[in-house]
Amino acid sequence: MGNFSLTLLFLLLLISLTKADFVGGVGVGVGVGGGVWVGGGGMANPDPSVSSSSQLKLAYTALQAWKSAITDDPLGILKTWVGSNVCSYKGIFCANADDQEFISSSPSLVVAGIDLNHGNLQGSLVRELSLLSDLSLLHLNSNRFTGTIPYTFRDLSSLTELDLSNNQFSGSFPQVILQLPNLIYLDLRFNYFSGPIPEELFNKNLDAIFINNNQFNGQIPQNLGNSPASVINLANNKFSGNIPPSFGYMGPSLKEILFLNNQLTGCIPEGVGFLTDMEVLDLSFNSLTGHLPNSMSCLEEIEVLNFAHNKFSGVLPDLVCSLRSLLNLTVSYNFFSGFSQECNKLFYSNVGFDFSGNCIPGRDYQRPEPECDMFPGGLNCLRIPLTRPLVCHSPMDQSQESTTTPSSSSSPQP
Repeated sequence: MGNFSLTLLFLLLLISLTKADFVGGVGVGVGVGGGVWVGGGGMANPDPSVSSSSQLKLAYTALQAWKSAITDDPLGILKTWVGSNVCSYKGIFCANADDQEFISSSPSLVVAGIDLNHGNLQGSLVRELSLLSDLSLLHLNSNRFTGTIPYTFRDLSSLTELDLSNNQFSGSFPQVILQLPNLIYLDLRFNYFSGPIPEELFNKNLDAIFINNNQFNGQIPQNLGNSPASVINLANNKFSGNIPPSFGYMGPSLKEILFLNNQLTGCIPEGVGFLTDMEVLDLSFNSLTGHLPNSMSCLEEIEVLNFAHNKFSGVLPDLVCSLRSLLNLTVSYNFFSGFSQECNKLFYSNVGFDFSGNCIPGRDYQRPEPECDMFPGGLNCLRIPLTRPLVCHSPMDQSQESTTTPSSSSSPQP
C-alpha cells in the first residue's frame, strides 16, 4: 500500500505543478486519497474580479446549493461558506485553469479540489455539484452523507479521485461513476451499497478500487482480470461463487488484493502463480476448498498470505513455506493434515506463521480428531501433475519470449 500512496502522491504533485497551481496561503497538506493541496480556506482574494468569473459563479451556485442540503455541521465548517469568494471556503481549493506554471496577474481560477475528510457533516450530495466541471479531487471520507450519487456526476469529466468512504450512502452500485473518463482512484468502502457490481468496473482504467465493507453480493464479475489496478479490496461483502479464473491474468501491476470475509467457494485458480509481483493476498473467512496450487511457488514478491478460516486440505507444501519474500503466513482453521520440512523452518525465522485449528497430528491447538475425521477432504481442484519444472511467467510473457529466445520457455525464470 505504501508504494501505491507514494506513486499517487508524485503523480498528483506533477499534475499540480504542470497543469494547475493550487492557490492559497496555508501551506501544503495531503488528503486521505493522496491529493496534494495548497490553501483551503482563509485565502485573501488576489483580484476582486476573480470571484466574478463565470466558472466561480457556477461554483458559488453549486456550493451554496450543497450547503443548503447539509443539515448538521458540528465542526462549523460551513460558517466560512459565505460570500462569492468560494476560494476562501474551508475545504475548497482553487487552481489556475490555464496550463501555466505560475499564476498570471489576472488568473482564471477554478475550483479544482474539495477535501472535507473527517468533517462529520450530515446531509446529501446535490445535482448542482456537477457544475464543478474542473474538479479533480473530491474527498468526503468520514462524514454522514446519505442517499445516492446524483446522476449529474457524469459531467465531472476532470475528476481523478473520488473518496466517499465511511459515510452512509446506500442503493445499488453507483453506475454514474463508470462514466467518469479520468477517474483513477475510487473509494466506496464503509457504506451501505448493495447488489451486484457491474462488469464495467474492471474495464475502467482505475489504479485503486476500494469497495470493501458494504453489502455487495452476487458473483465477482468474470472479467476481474481486465483490471489494471494495483490495489483491489473486495473484503467484508457478501460475494459468492468462485474466484474468476481471469484473476490469474491480471498482469504485473497488481500488488494487493483482498477477498476476505465473503461467501466464496471453489478452488484458488491455478493462474494465481502468474501474479509474480503481488505482495498481499488475503482469502480468509470464505469457504474455499481443495489443495493449494503448485503455481504459488512463483509468487516471488508475496509478503502476506492469509488462507485462514476456509476448508483447504492436504499437506501444506514446501512451495508455499519457502517463498523468499514471505513475512506472514496464516493458514489457521482449515483442514490441513500436515506440513513439510520447509514449513518447520518458519519457526526459526522472522516469518509469522499461524497454523492453529487444523488437523496436524502431534501439534498443539488443532481441531478435535472427530471433527477432522468428518471432513471429506474436499475437491482436489483437478490439479494436473507437473511433468517438467514450473515456468514462472504469464502466458503473454511466454509468447513474447518465444519470438526472441525459444529455448528460454523450457526452463524456470531465474
